[in-house]
Amino acid sequence: MKKYIRPAVVLTLLLTVLTGLIYPGVVTALAQLIFPYQANGSLHYVNGKLVGSDLIGQYWTLPKYFHGRPSATINPTTGKPEPYAADNSTASNLGPTNSALIKNVQQRVAALKKENPNAPAGPIPVDL
Repeated sequence: MKKYIRPAVVLTLLLTVLTGLIYPGVVTALAQLIFPYQANGSLHYVNGKLVGSDLIGQYWTLPKYFHGRPSATINPTTGKPEPYAADNSTASNLGPTNSALIKNVQQRVAALKKENPNAPAGPIPVDL
C-alpha cells in the first residue's frame, strides 16, 4: 500500500501546481497581452472618471436611452433599495404570482406606455 501513497501525493501536488498556479497564470498573461481591455473588466470612463463597465448595464433615466433591466439591489451604505446598482447587481427572485412583482411590472408597463404613446396597442414584449 505504501508504494501507492507516494505517487498519489506527487501527482496531487503536481496537478495542484499545474492547475492552480501555472494554468491560471498563463491564461491571465495571455488575456492581458491579447485582450487587455476585456481582461480588465471593460471599464468605461467619461472625462477620465470611471463610471462603470461596458459589460454590466447602467441605470439611465433619460428617455432617449434603453431601459436597464429591473434590479433588486440594496445600497450597502444606506440599506435602502436603489433603482440599479451594478456593483450589487441581482434579480428579485420574486415568483410570477408575487404581488410585489405584479405591482412592479404594472408600473413599468405604465411608464413604457407613457413614454411611447404612439406605440401599437397590444402586449408589451417580455424583454422590456
